Amino acid sequence: MATIVFQKDKRSGITYAYESVSYWDKEKKQSRAKRTLIGRVDPGTGEIIPTDGRGRKTQEAPAAAKRGPVPSTRTARKFYGATYLLDAIGEKLGIAEDLKQCFPGMAQQILSIVYYLILEDKNPLYRFEKWSHLHKHPYGDNISSQRSSEIFASVTEEAKSQFFRLQGKRRVDKEYWAYDITSISSYSEGLRQVQYGRNKEDDSLPQLNLALVFGETSHLPFYYRKLAGNIPDAKTLTNLLSELATLGFSKVKLVMDRGFYSEANINALFKAHLKFLISAKMSLSFIRKELDSIYDRFRSYEHYNEKYELYCHTVPTQWNYTEHRPYKGDTITEPKRMYIHYYYNIDKAAEDEKAFDRKLIGFLQELESGRRVPEHEPLYKKYFEVKTTPRRGARVTVNEEVVAKVKRYYGYFALVTNETMDANTALELYRNKDVVEKAFGNLKERLNMRRTLVSSEQSLDGKLFVEFVALIYLSYIKKQMQDTGLFKTYTLQSALDKLDVIECFEAPGQQLRVGELLEKQKEIYTSLGIDPPSSL
Repeated sequence: MATIVFQKDKRSGITYAYESVSYWDKEKKQSRAKRTLIGRVDPGTGEIIPTDGRGRKTQEAPAAAKRGPVPSTRTARKFYGATYLLDAIGEKLGIAEDLKQCFPGMAQQILSIVYYLILEDKNPLYRFEKWSHLHKHPYGDNISSQRSSEIFASVTEEAKSQFFRLQGKRRVDKEYWAYDITSISSYSEGLRQVQYGRNKEDDSLPQLNLALVFGETSHLPFYYRKLAGNIPDAKTLTNLLSELATLGFSKVKLVMDRGFYSEANINALFKAHLKFLISAKMSLSFIRKELDSIYDRFRSYEHYNEKYELYCHTVPTQWNYTEHRPYKGDTITEPKRMYIHYYYNIDKAAEDEKAFDRKLIGFLQELESGRRVPEHEPLYKKYFEVKTTPRRGARVTVNEEVVAKVKRYYGYFALVTNETMDANTALELYRNKDVVEKAFGNLKERLNMRRTLVSSEQSLDGKLFVEFVALIYLSYIKKQMQDTGLFKTYTLQSALDKLDVIECFEAPGQQLRVGELLEKQKEIYTSLGIDPPSSL
Protein backbone atom coordinates (compact mmCIF):
# COMPACT_ATOMS: atom_id res chain seq x y z
CA MET A 1 0.00 0.00 0.00
CA ALA A 2 1.31 3.44 -0.97
CA THR A 3 1.39 6.19 1.65
CA ILE A 4 2.43 9.84 1.56
CA VAL A 5 5.53 10.72 3.64
CA PHE A 6 6.67 14.27 4.41
CA GLN A 7 10.28 15.30 5.06
CA LYS A 8 11.71 18.77 5.71
CA ASP A 9 15.02 19.82 4.14
CA LYS A 10 16.99 21.42 7.01
CA ARG A 11 19.11 23.55 4.66
CA SER A 12 16.34 25.09 2.56
CA GLY A 13 13.46 24.76 5.01
CA ILE A 14 11.29 23.23 2.25
CA THR A 15 9.03 20.28 3.11
CA TYR A 16 8.87 17.60 0.38
CA ALA A 17 6.23 14.92 -0.14
CA TYR A 18 7.21 11.37 -1.14
CA GLU A 19 5.15 8.38 -2.18
CA SER A 20 6.27 5.48 0.01
CA VAL A 21 5.57 1.91 -1.16
CA SER A 22 6.24 -0.95 1.26
CA TYR A 23 7.61 -4.26 0.00
CA TRP A 24 9.19 -7.43 1.40
CA ASP A 25 12.96 -7.82 0.90
CA LYS A 26 13.51 -11.58 0.48
CA GLU A 27 17.28 -11.36 0.91
CA LYS A 28 17.26 -9.32 4.12
CA LYS A 29 13.98 -10.89 5.24
CA GLN A 30 12.48 -7.63 6.39
CA SER A 31 9.98 -5.02 5.33
CA ARG A 32 11.43 -2.18 3.22
CA ALA A 33 10.04 0.98 1.66
CA LYS A 34 10.73 2.67 -1.69
CA ARG A 35 10.19 6.44 -1.78
CA THR A 36 9.45 8.56 -4.88
CA LEU A 37 9.42 12.35 -4.78
CA ILE A 38 6.04 13.69 -5.87
CA GLY A 39 6.18 17.36 -4.90
CA ARG A 40 6.89 20.13 -2.42
CA VAL A 41 4.44 21.31 0.24
CA ASP A 42 3.10 24.84 0.00
CA PRO A 43 3.69 26.37 3.49
CA GLY A 44 0.62 28.58 3.17
CA THR A 45 -2.04 26.20 1.87
CA GLY A 46 -0.50 22.84 2.83
CA GLU A 47 -1.08 21.57 -0.73
CA ILE A 48 1.40 19.35 -2.56
CA ILE A 49 2.84 21.10 -5.64
CA PRO A 50 4.17 18.53 -8.18
CA THR A 51 7.87 18.67 -9.08
CA ASP A 52 10.07 17.16 -11.78
CA GLY A 53 11.82 14.92 -9.25
CA ARG A 54 14.70 17.32 -8.51
CA GLY A 55 12.81 19.64 -6.15
CA ARG A 56 11.73 22.18 -8.91
CA LYS A 57 8.14 22.98 -9.82
CA THR A 58 6.93 21.51 -13.13
CA GLN A 59 5.72 23.88 -15.79
CA GLU A 60 2.41 22.07 -15.82
CA ALA A 61 1.83 22.58 -12.08
CA PRO A 62 -1.73 23.85 -11.62
CA ALA A 63 -2.36 27.12 -9.80
CA ALA A 64 -3.34 26.89 -6.15
CA ALA A 65 -7.08 26.41 -5.73
CA LYS A 66 -9.08 29.28 -4.30
CA ARG A 67 -10.44 28.92 -0.79
CA GLY A 68 -14.08 28.06 -0.23
CA PRO A 69 -16.39 25.05 -0.64
CA VAL A 70 -14.98 22.61 -3.18
CA PRO A 71 -17.38 20.43 -5.18
CA SER A 72 -16.97 16.74 -4.46
CA THR A 73 -15.21 14.45 -6.91
CA ARG A 74 -16.91 11.28 -5.69
CA THR A 75 -20.28 10.02 -4.56
CA ALA A 76 -20.45 9.21 -0.86
CA ARG A 77 -22.78 9.26 2.12
CA LYS A 78 -20.98 9.58 5.46
CA PHE A 79 -21.53 10.51 9.09
CA TYR A 80 -20.78 14.18 9.54
CA GLY A 81 -22.46 15.73 12.59
CA ALA A 82 -19.71 15.12 15.17
CA THR A 83 -16.77 15.80 12.86
CA TYR A 84 -18.50 19.03 11.76
CA LEU A 85 -18.60 20.02 15.45
CA LEU A 86 -14.85 19.43 15.75
CA ASP A 87 -14.22 21.34 12.50
CA ALA A 88 -16.06 24.33 13.93
CA ILE A 89 -14.30 24.14 17.32
CA GLY A 90 -10.92 23.88 15.58
CA GLU A 91 -11.70 26.99 13.56
CA LYS A 92 -13.02 28.89 16.61
CA LEU A 93 -9.95 28.13 18.75
CA GLY A 94 -7.50 28.53 15.88
CA ILE A 95 -6.27 24.94 16.24
CA ALA A 96 -6.65 24.04 12.57
CA GLU A 97 -4.94 27.25 11.44
CA ASP A 98 -2.07 26.85 13.91
CA LEU A 99 -1.51 23.19 12.97
CA LYS A 100 -1.46 24.13 9.30
CA GLN A 101 1.22 26.71 9.98
CA CYS A 102 3.33 24.43 12.19
CA PHE A 103 2.88 21.14 10.30
CA PRO A 104 2.45 21.96 6.58
CA GLY A 105 1.32 18.94 4.61
CA MET A 106 0.57 16.94 7.75
CA ALA A 107 -2.04 19.04 9.57
CA GLN A 108 -5.08 17.31 8.08
CA GLN A 109 -3.77 13.88 9.02
CA ILE A 110 -3.07 15.03 12.58
CA LEU A 111 -6.59 16.44 12.83
CA SER A 112 -8.16 13.23 11.55
CA ILE A 113 -6.30 11.18 14.17
CA VAL A 114 -7.38 13.72 16.82
CA TYR A 115 -11.03 13.39 15.72
CA TYR A 116 -10.79 9.60 15.89
CA LEU A 117 -9.31 9.67 19.40
CA ILE A 118 -12.11 11.94 20.63
CA LEU A 119 -15.06 10.22 18.98
CA GLU A 120 -13.97 6.58 19.31
CA ASP A 121 -13.52 6.35 23.08
CA LYS A 122 -10.47 4.19 23.99
CA ASN A 123 -10.31 2.49 20.58
CA PRO A 124 -6.79 1.65 19.29
CA LEU A 125 -5.51 3.35 16.13
CA TYR A 126 -5.54 0.16 14.06
CA ARG A 127 -9.35 0.51 13.91
CA PHE A 128 -9.03 3.90 12.19
CA GLU A 129 -9.72 2.44 8.72
CA LYS A 130 -13.26 1.36 9.62
CA TRP A 131 -14.03 4.74 11.23
CA SER A 132 -12.53 6.61 8.26
CA HIS A 133 -14.72 4.70 5.81
CA LEU A 134 -17.87 5.77 7.68
CA HIS A 135 -17.02 9.39 8.58
CA LYS A 136 -16.21 12.63 6.78
CA HIS A 137 -12.98 13.97 8.30
CA PRO A 138 -10.21 16.45 7.37
CA TYR A 139 -7.83 14.01 5.65
CA GLY A 140 -10.63 12.09 3.97
CA ASP A 141 -8.69 8.85 3.56
CA ASN A 142 -7.37 5.96 5.62
CA ILE A 143 -4.30 6.40 7.83
CA SER A 144 -2.60 3.07 8.39
CA SER A 145 -0.92 2.14 11.67
CA GLN A 146 2.46 2.48 9.94
CA ARG A 147 1.54 5.95 8.66
CA SER A 148 0.30 7.10 12.08
CA SER A 149 3.66 6.00 13.53
CA GLU A 150 5.44 8.00 10.82
CA ILE A 151 3.31 11.05 11.66
CA PHE A 152 4.16 10.74 15.37
CA ALA A 153 7.86 10.43 14.52
CA SER A 154 7.68 13.55 12.30
CA VAL A 155 6.54 15.85 15.12
CA THR A 156 9.57 18.03 15.89
CA GLU A 157 10.34 20.06 19.01
CA GLU A 158 10.51 23.21 16.88
CA ALA A 159 7.02 22.67 15.47
CA LYS A 160 5.59 21.89 18.93
CA SER A 161 7.08 25.05 20.41
CA GLN A 162 5.64 27.10 17.57
CA PHE A 163 2.21 25.58 18.21
CA PHE A 164 2.42 26.36 21.95
CA ARG A 165 3.42 29.92 21.10
CA LEU A 166 0.54 30.44 18.67
CA GLN A 167 -2.05 28.86 20.93
CA GLY A 168 -0.76 30.72 23.99
CA LYS A 169 -1.34 34.05 22.27
CA ARG A 170 -5.00 33.15 21.86
CA ARG A 171 -5.52 32.64 25.62
CA VAL A 172 -6.89 35.13 28.16
CA ASP A 173 -3.98 37.42 29.07
CA LYS A 174 -4.72 37.90 32.77
CA GLU A 175 -5.87 34.43 33.76
CA TYR A 176 -4.03 32.19 36.20
CA TRP A 177 -2.41 29.10 34.73
CA ALA A 178 -2.71 25.93 36.77
CA TYR A 179 0.40 23.73 36.75
CA ASP A 180 0.46 20.09 37.80
CA ILE A 181 2.12 16.74 37.03
CA THR A 182 0.80 13.21 36.58
CA SER A 183 2.49 9.84 36.06
CA ILE A 184 1.97 7.58 33.02
CA SER A 185 3.07 3.98 33.39
CA SER A 186 4.91 2.08 30.66
CA TYR A 187 5.87 -1.49 29.83
CA SER A 188 8.67 -0.32 27.55
CA GLU A 189 12.29 -0.72 28.68
CA GLY A 190 13.69 1.29 25.74
CA LEU A 191 12.36 4.73 26.71
CA ARG A 192 15.02 6.74 28.54
CA GLN A 193 12.66 8.75 30.74
CA VAL A 194 10.68 5.75 31.95
CA GLN A 195 11.91 5.37 35.53
CA TYR A 196 10.62 4.09 38.84
CA GLY A 197 9.34 6.98 40.95
CA ARG A 198 6.47 8.01 43.23
CA ASN A 199 3.56 6.74 41.15
CA LYS A 200 0.49 8.85 41.83
CA GLU A 201 -1.86 5.94 41.15
CA ASP A 202 0.08 3.35 43.16
CA ASP A 203 1.00 1.47 39.98
CA SER A 204 3.97 -0.87 40.33
CA LEU A 205 5.25 -0.20 36.79
CA PRO A 206 8.02 2.26 35.89
CA GLN A 207 6.70 5.57 34.59
CA LEU A 208 7.31 8.88 32.93
CA ASN A 209 5.80 12.11 34.24
CA LEU A 210 3.69 14.52 32.25
CA ALA A 211 3.48 18.20 33.24
CA LEU A 212 0.48 20.26 32.08
CA VAL A 213 -0.27 24.00 32.16
CA PHE A 214 -3.99 24.88 32.02
CA GLY A 215 -5.83 28.21 31.81
CA GLU A 216 -8.18 28.62 34.78
CA THR A 217 -10.58 30.93 32.93
CA SER A 218 -10.49 29.36 29.49
CA HIS A 219 -10.21 25.81 30.91
CA LEU A 220 -7.96 25.03 27.94
CA PRO A 221 -4.50 23.44 28.05
CA PHE A 222 -1.69 25.62 26.84
CA TYR A 223 1.55 23.67 27.30
CA TYR A 224 2.87 20.26 28.29
CA ARG A 225 6.22 18.62 28.85
CA LYS A 226 7.25 15.04 29.53
CA LEU A 227 9.71 14.33 32.34
CA ALA A 228 11.65 11.41 33.72
CA GLY A 229 9.51 9.37 36.09
CA ASN A 230 11.81 9.79 39.09
CA ILE A 231 11.89 13.63 39.18
CA PRO A 232 10.04 15.20 42.15
CA ASP A 233 7.43 17.86 41.31
CA ALA A 234 9.30 20.65 43.12
CA LYS A 235 12.38 20.17 40.90
CA THR A 236 10.49 21.02 37.69
CA LEU A 237 9.39 24.61 38.30
CA THR A 238 12.59 26.48 37.36
CA ASN A 239 12.71 24.73 33.98
CA LEU A 240 9.03 25.54 33.43
CA LEU A 241 9.70 29.23 34.03
CA SER A 242 12.63 29.18 31.58
CA GLU A 243 10.58 27.45 28.87
CA LEU A 244 7.62 29.81 29.28
CA ALA A 245 10.02 32.75 28.94
CA THR A 246 11.52 31.17 25.80
CA LEU A 247 8.03 30.89 24.31
CA GLY A 248 7.50 34.59 24.98
CA PHE A 249 5.33 34.28 28.10
CA SER A 250 7.39 35.92 30.81
CA LYS A 251 4.50 37.60 32.67
CA VAL A 252 2.26 34.76 33.78
CA LYS A 253 0.34 33.79 36.90
CA LEU A 254 0.71 30.26 38.26
CA VAL A 255 -1.40 28.30 40.73
CA MET A 256 0.10 25.08 42.15
CA ASP A 257 -0.39 22.53 44.91
CA ARG A 258 1.99 22.06 47.82
CA GLY A 259 4.08 19.49 45.97
CA PHE A 260 5.71 22.43 44.17
CA TYR A 261 6.41 24.41 47.33
CA SER A 262 10.06 24.94 48.23
CA GLU A 263 12.14 27.92 49.30
CA ALA A 264 14.08 27.76 46.03
CA ASN A 265 10.87 27.82 43.96
CA ILE A 266 9.41 30.81 45.81
CA ASN A 267 12.69 32.68 45.27
CA ALA A 268 12.63 31.72 41.57
CA LEU A 269 9.08 33.03 41.17
CA PHE A 270 10.00 36.32 42.83
CA LYS A 271 13.14 36.59 40.69
CA ALA A 272 11.06 36.11 37.51
CA HIS A 273 8.58 38.76 38.75
CA LEU A 274 5.69 36.30 38.38
CA LYS A 275 2.45 36.21 40.34
CA PHE A 276 1.76 32.92 42.10
CA LEU A 277 -0.70 31.13 44.36
CA ILE A 278 0.61 27.97 45.99
CA SER A 279 -0.44 25.67 48.81
CA ALA A 280 1.96 25.41 51.76
CA LYS A 281 2.35 22.70 54.40
CA MET A 282 1.07 23.54 57.88
CA SER A 283 4.25 22.03 59.33
CA LEU A 284 6.35 24.99 58.07
CA SER A 285 7.54 27.14 60.97
CA PHE A 286 6.70 30.51 59.41
CA ILE A 287 3.19 29.27 58.48
CA ARG A 288 2.55 28.19 62.08
CA LYS A 289 4.09 31.34 63.54
CA GLU A 290 1.74 33.65 61.63
CA LEU A 291 -1.28 31.47 62.47
CA ASP A 292 -0.44 31.42 66.17
CA SER A 293 -0.76 35.23 66.27
CA ILE A 294 -4.46 35.04 65.22
CA TYR A 295 -5.29 31.52 66.45
CA ASP A 296 -7.53 32.45 69.40
CA ARG A 297 -9.80 34.76 67.37
CA PHE A 298 -9.76 32.76 64.12
CA ARG A 299 -13.06 30.86 64.49
CA SER A 300 -15.43 33.79 64.78
CA TYR A 301 -18.56 34.43 62.69
CA GLU A 302 -17.07 37.35 60.70
CA HIS A 303 -14.46 34.97 59.23
CA TYR A 304 -17.00 32.29 58.20
CA ASN A 305 -17.57 31.52 54.49
CA GLU A 306 -21.06 30.04 54.00
CA LYS A 307 -20.39 28.92 50.42
CA TYR A 308 -17.45 26.70 51.33
CA GLU A 309 -18.38 26.19 55.02
CA LEU A 310 -14.93 27.30 56.12
CA TYR A 311 -13.39 29.92 58.37
CA CYS A 312 -11.02 32.18 56.39
CA HIS A 313 -8.41 34.73 57.40
CA THR A 314 -5.63 36.59 55.55
CA VAL A 315 -2.33 37.66 57.09
CA PRO A 316 0.09 40.01 55.26
CA THR A 317 3.70 39.00 55.82
CA GLN A 318 7.17 39.25 54.31
CA TRP A 319 9.25 36.70 52.47
CA ASN A 320 13.00 36.74 53.05
CA TYR A 321 14.04 36.73 49.40
CA THR A 322 17.51 35.37 48.66
CA GLU A 323 19.36 35.42 45.35
CA HIS A 324 22.87 34.12 44.74
CA ARG A 325 24.68 36.01 41.96
CA PRO A 326 27.57 33.88 40.64
CA TYR A 327 28.72 36.58 38.21
CA LYS A 328 29.30 38.96 41.14
CA GLY A 329 30.18 36.32 43.69
CA ASP A 330 27.67 37.56 46.25
CA THR A 331 24.22 36.86 47.67
CA ILE A 332 21.52 39.48 48.02
CA THR A 333 18.65 39.33 50.52
CA GLU A 334 15.64 41.59 50.74
CA PRO A 335 12.07 41.38 52.07
CA LYS A 336 9.28 40.74 49.58
CA ARG A 337 5.58 41.30 50.22
CA MET A 338 3.53 38.13 50.54
CA TYR A 339 0.12 37.08 51.88
CA ILE A 340 -0.90 33.92 53.73
CA HIS A 341 -4.55 32.86 53.42
CA TYR A 342 -5.58 30.49 56.22
CA TYR A 343 -8.63 28.22 56.16
CA TYR A 344 -10.21 26.09 58.88
CA ASN A 345 -12.60 23.20 58.21
CA ILE A 346 -14.23 22.16 61.48
CA ASP A 347 -15.52 18.85 60.07
CA LYS A 348 -12.09 17.91 58.70
CA ALA A 349 -10.55 18.76 62.09
CA ALA A 350 -12.97 16.43 63.88
CA GLU A 351 -12.32 13.58 61.41
CA ASP A 352 -8.54 13.97 61.72
CA GLU A 353 -8.72 14.06 65.51
CA LYS A 354 -10.83 10.88 65.68
CA ALA A 355 -8.47 9.08 63.31
CA PHE A 356 -5.48 10.19 65.39
CA ASP A 357 -7.11 9.06 68.67
CA ARG A 358 -7.81 5.63 67.17
CA LYS A 359 -4.11 5.30 66.31
CA LEU A 360 -3.11 6.32 69.85
CA ILE A 361 -5.42 3.69 71.32
CA GLY A 362 -3.81 1.05 69.11
CA PHE A 363 -0.29 2.12 70.15
CA LEU A 364 -1.32 2.09 73.82
CA GLN A 365 -2.66 -1.47 73.55
CA GLU A 366 0.56 -2.63 71.90
CA LEU A 367 2.63 -1.18 74.74
CA GLU A 368 0.47 -2.49 77.56
CA SER A 369 0.26 -5.99 76.10
CA GLY A 370 4.01 -6.14 75.43
CA ARG A 371 3.40 -6.84 71.72
CA ARG A 372 5.42 -3.91 70.41
CA VAL A 373 5.76 -3.33 66.66
CA PRO A 374 9.33 -2.39 65.63
CA GLU A 375 8.10 0.13 63.04
CA HIS A 376 6.13 1.96 65.74
CA GLU A 377 9.03 2.52 68.14
CA PRO A 378 9.59 6.19 67.11
CA LEU A 379 5.88 6.88 67.68
CA TYR A 380 5.92 5.15 71.11
CA LYS A 381 8.78 7.40 72.09
CA LYS A 382 7.08 10.54 70.75
CA TYR A 383 3.61 10.14 72.27
CA PHE A 384 4.08 7.98 75.41
CA GLU A 385 6.10 7.67 78.56
CA VAL A 386 6.71 4.08 79.67
CA LYS A 387 7.84 3.29 83.21
CA THR A 388 8.54 -0.27 84.32
CA THR A 389 8.51 -1.37 87.99
CA PRO A 390 9.09 -4.86 89.44
CA ARG A 391 5.69 -4.87 91.15
CA ARG A 392 3.37 -3.18 88.59
CA GLY A 393 5.26 -3.96 85.42
CA ALA A 394 4.92 -1.50 82.49
CA ARG A 395 2.99 1.68 83.20
CA VAL A 396 2.13 3.74 80.12
CA THR A 397 1.05 7.41 80.12
CA VAL A 398 0.28 9.69 77.19
CA ASN A 399 2.39 12.79 76.61
CA GLU A 400 -0.55 15.20 76.59
CA GLU A 401 1.54 18.23 75.66
CA VAL A 402 2.87 16.63 72.47
CA VAL A 403 -0.57 15.29 71.52
CA ALA A 404 -2.18 18.72 72.00
CA LYS A 405 0.48 20.33 69.82
CA VAL A 406 -0.22 17.85 67.01
CA LYS A 407 -3.99 18.37 67.21
CA ARG A 408 -3.66 22.16 67.32
CA TYR A 409 -3.35 22.48 63.54
CA TYR A 410 -5.90 19.84 62.49
CA GLY A 411 -8.44 21.21 60.01
CA TYR A 412 -6.20 24.08 58.86
CA PHE A 413 -4.64 24.61 55.47
CA ALA A 414 -2.83 27.59 53.94
CA LEU A 415 -2.28 29.27 50.57
CA VAL A 416 0.54 31.76 49.96
CA THR A 417 0.55 34.41 47.23
CA ASN A 418 2.32 37.59 46.20
CA GLU A 419 -0.81 39.12 44.63
CA THR A 420 -3.30 41.21 46.60
CA MET A 421 -6.60 39.34 46.90
CA ASP A 422 -8.99 38.26 49.64
CA ALA A 423 -9.10 34.73 51.06
CA ASN A 424 -12.33 33.84 49.22
CA THR A 425 -10.88 34.79 45.81
CA ALA A 426 -7.70 32.85 46.53
CA LEU A 427 -9.71 29.76 47.48
CA GLU A 428 -11.80 29.95 44.29
CA LEU A 429 -8.66 30.21 42.18
CA TYR A 430 -7.04 27.28 43.95
CA ARG A 431 -10.10 25.06 43.71
CA ASN A 432 -10.37 25.77 40.00
CA LYS A 433 -6.99 24.05 39.75
CA ASP A 434 -8.88 20.75 39.61
CA VAL A 435 -9.29 21.50 35.89
CA VAL A 436 -5.84 19.92 35.51
CA GLU A 437 -6.86 16.83 37.48
CA LYS A 438 -9.87 16.41 35.19
CA ALA A 439 -7.60 16.85 32.17
CA PHE A 440 -5.34 14.06 33.44
CA GLY A 441 -8.46 11.89 33.70
CA ASN A 442 -9.37 12.70 30.10
CA LEU A 443 -5.88 11.79 28.90
CA LYS A 444 -5.71 8.51 30.79
CA GLU A 445 -9.27 7.28 30.40
CA ARG A 446 -10.93 8.75 27.34
CA LEU A 447 -7.75 9.22 25.26
CA ASN A 448 -6.30 5.88 26.40
CA MET A 449 -2.99 7.20 27.80
CA ARG A 450 -2.90 5.20 31.03
CA ARG A 451 -0.06 3.28 29.36
CA THR A 452 2.32 4.78 26.79
CA LEU A 453 1.98 1.81 24.38
CA VAL A 454 4.91 2.96 22.24
CA SER A 455 8.50 1.75 22.10
CA SER A 456 10.48 4.64 20.59
CA GLU A 457 11.24 8.14 21.84
CA GLN A 458 10.12 9.80 18.58
CA SER A 459 6.79 7.98 18.50
CA LEU A 460 6.17 8.81 22.15
CA ASP A 461 6.85 12.53 21.61
CA GLY A 462 4.53 12.67 18.61
CA LYS A 463 1.75 10.66 20.19
CA LEU A 464 1.79 12.86 23.30
CA PHE A 465 1.48 15.94 21.09
CA VAL A 466 -1.50 14.54 19.16
CA GLU A 467 -3.15 13.51 22.46
CA PHE A 468 -2.53 17.05 23.74
CA VAL A 469 -4.29 18.56 20.70
CA ALA A 470 -7.24 16.19 21.31
CA LEU A 471 -7.29 17.36 24.93
CA ILE A 472 -7.85 20.98 23.81
CA TYR A 473 -11.02 19.94 21.97
CA LEU A 474 -12.27 17.80 24.87
CA SER A 475 -11.61 20.57 27.38
CA TYR A 476 -13.58 23.08 25.31
CA ILE A 477 -16.55 20.71 24.97
CA LYS A 478 -16.58 19.87 28.68
CA LYS A 479 -16.45 23.52 29.77
CA GLN A 480 -19.31 24.45 27.44
CA MET A 481 -21.38 21.52 28.70
CA GLN A 482 -20.77 22.60 32.31
CA ASP A 483 -21.49 26.28 31.67
CA THR A 484 -24.75 25.61 29.80
CA GLY A 485 -26.02 22.77 32.01
CA LEU A 486 -25.83 20.25 29.18
CA PHE A 487 -24.45 17.62 31.57
CA LYS A 488 -27.90 17.47 33.22
CA THR A 489 -29.21 15.77 30.07
CA TYR A 490 -26.18 14.17 28.41
CA THR A 491 -22.83 12.65 29.16
CA LEU A 492 -19.99 13.81 26.93
CA GLN A 493 -20.16 10.57 24.95
CA SER A 494 -23.95 10.60 24.55
CA ALA A 495 -23.85 14.22 23.30
CA LEU A 496 -21.24 13.32 20.68
CA ASP A 497 -23.17 10.18 19.72
CA LYS A 498 -26.34 12.26 19.30
CA LEU A 499 -24.55 14.37 16.69
CA ASP A 500 -22.56 11.56 15.11
CA VAL A 501 -25.63 10.08 13.37
CA ILE A 502 -26.13 13.21 11.21
CA GLU A 503 -25.18 12.35 7.63
CA CYS A 504 -23.84 14.31 4.71
CA PHE A 505 -24.12 13.46 1.01
CA GLU A 506 -21.44 14.15 -1.60
CA ALA A 507 -21.82 13.84 -5.35
CA PRO A 508 -19.45 14.81 -8.24
CA GLY A 509 -19.81 18.44 -9.23
CA GLN A 510 -22.24 19.20 -6.41
CA GLN A 511 -21.88 20.97 -3.10
CA LEU A 512 -22.11 19.08 0.19
CA ARG A 513 -25.65 18.31 1.40
CA VAL A 514 -26.36 17.79 5.11
CA GLY A 515 -29.04 15.38 6.31
CA GLU A 516 -31.99 16.11 8.58
CA LEU A 517 -31.36 17.74 11.99
CA LEU A 518 -33.58 17.27 15.03
CA GLU A 519 -34.29 20.15 17.41
CA LYS A 520 -32.39 18.37 20.20
CA GLN A 521 -29.32 18.12 17.95
CA LYS A 522 -29.55 21.84 17.14
CA GLU A 523 -29.77 22.58 20.87
CA ILE A 524 -26.54 20.65 21.50
CA TYR A 525 -24.69 22.65 18.83
CA THR A 526 -26.03 25.93 20.26
CA SER A 527 -25.07 24.95 23.83
CA LEU A 528 -21.56 24.22 22.61
CA GLY A 529 -21.32 27.67 21.01
CA ILE A 530 -21.44 26.32 17.45
CA ASP A 531 -23.93 27.09 14.64
CA PRO A 532 -25.68 23.92 13.40
CA PRO A 533 -24.52 22.66 9.98
CA SER A 534 -26.43 23.39 6.79
CA SER A 535 -26.02 22.39 3.16
CA LEU A 536 -23.37 24.43 1.33
